[in-house]
Amino acid sequence: MRILEAPKAQEVLELNWPLVVDFLTRFIREELSWRGYEKAIVAVSGGVDSATTLALAVRALGAERVHALFLPHRESSPTSREHAYLVAETFGVALEEVDITPMVEAYAALTPDLTPHRKGNVMARARMIVLFDKSQAYGALPLGTGNKTERLFGYFTWHGDDTPPVNPLGDLYKTQVWRLAEHLGVPEAVVKKPPTADLIPGQTDEADLGVRYLRADVILEHYLKGYSDQYILGLGFTEEELRRVKERVNRTHWKRALPTVALLSSTGVGEFYLRPLDYRP
Repeated sequence: MRILEAPKAQEVLELNWPLVVDFLTRFIREELSWRGYEKAIVAVSGGVDSATTLALAVRALGAERVHALFLPHRESSPTSREHAYLVAETFGVALEEVDITPMVEAYAALTPDLTPHRKGNVMARARMIVLFDKSQAYGALPLGTGNKTERLFGYFTWHGDDTPPVNPLGDLYKTQVWRLAEHLGVPEAVVKKPPTADLIPGQTDEADLGVRYLRADVILEHYLKGYSDQYILGLGFTEEELRRVKERVNRTHWKRALPTVALLSSTGVGEFYLRPLDYRP
């Protein structure tokens, strides 16, 4: 298993996977229920995170109450389409395809200086436009698919792929998502392929991040729990790996927070104005 390749990863990242599945399926049902929803909708990319989210949603709600969207751009990898349909078929969900190319390219035509990175962000936000519109059309709540590693690294498009209001995978590292996916029966081809946001041709997550997920996740777990640099280095990691992980966590905190509001009163929304529901467990 991948998880055994990193130093002591099996000790700090291994979980009781049947228990995790039980908890996350109840989480999805409860979070939808108090918001008044019976159905969920998931943007399926062909990657392991969205596949795992779809699998959990089907377990929680039944395939008939889960909508799946595939939202390609003309620059998307053909493998993404193949794997998106494979995942939908595996879990018995019909897959609706909406091509975002016309939306993105209409803006690109008006923006001659649009860089590949900026265009990738436009793609991510265009996908959320479609996801939330289809959410309203079907009366289905969007489920997020981002994992804990991406969130800690700020490796997502702000108000793009982090937008859905309920996220089952947000407290699972990428390494743990791989293990959960295997437990849930996500197709092996999806689990084992190199992770990529598929926003820029040839891009991979680990090339962008400069550190392998298998190693980053163990560093993150120890760093967040307050272990010293010396202790983490003693586990077999390099100073460069540790530096990269710490820098990404510390410089992207703002992406994990709600907009900062200038408080001018004692009734500021989200600061002082909280109803009992806002304190729910």
